[in-house]
Amino acid sequence: MKQKIEEVIKQVEGSDKIAVENKPLILEKLHEWKNEEKVVNDVAVRFENWWMEMEPIFAELGWI
Repeated sequence: MKQKIEEVIKQVEGSDKIAVENKPLILEKLHEWKNEEKVVNDVAVRFENWWMEMEPIFAELGWI
């Protein structure tokens, strides 16, 4: 998960779709998450729970 957060950090740094004034705040939070194992696990669990809720909807739409 830490590697994935590092990839997101690189994407945020190079993005021209994120306002320049918002980048420092986003990057600060991402760096905090990368260094906190509990937060990394919480993010993974939230995404897993979200997928479990959304998968049937996507399947019904024929997207998966």
